[in-house]
Amino acid sequence: MIEYGRNTLGPGARIFEPVTIGFPSRDRIGCENFRGAVIGRNALIRSGTIIYCDVEIGDDFQCGHNVLIREKTRIGDRVAVGTGTIIEGNTTIGNDVRIQSLAFIPTGTVIGNGVFIGPHAVLTNDRYPPSGNPDLKGPVLRDGAVIGANATILPGIVIGKGACVAAGAVVTRDVPARKLAVGVPARVQDLPEEMAR
Repeated sequence: MIEYGRNTLGPGARIFEPVTIGFPSRDRIGCENFRGAVIGRNALIRSGTIIYCDVEIGDDFQCGHNVLIREKTRIGDRVAVGTGTIIEGNTTIGNDVRIQSLAFIPTGTVIGNGVFIGPHAVLTNDRYPPSGNPDLKGPVLRDGAVIGANATILPGIVIGKGACVAAGAVVTRDVPARKLAVGVPARVQDLPEEMAR
């Protein structure tokens, strides 16, 4: 394991080399003795993963290969992150979250508890790129939200508690709690009975 800064790795961790922990953010390059990453008990971190400094991860975390987690990200307990996923900095992720392979989570995203994000889902934080806007605003996914494969969520969009986004949908407006967003651009409708249960 390659380490930068002061890292804390909880008991029971399984690390499959090569893994990098505490990688310096831009403002930490050239510094010594900076705060690295804090990772809870029973982590399972697969090869190719890079976890930046100032990251906090709870217990029972697991990830696939080649995952990137940038600085100042907070991740709760029992979170699984799929292979090739990128989580940009200043992101908050709750407990019991499942992020499938090759998802992109931008800076400033807030993800609640029990959220599921399908493979290749793309969340965005800049409405008119490349705007150079320093005030980037990621989406907010409330507790229990489900995001389907290949869905795209625009900046600042709120996906309500227990709401679902269908595979391939492009979400340009907030989705109320326990509703379904379908299509391009996404239209909001009632959840099918099978999903509402």
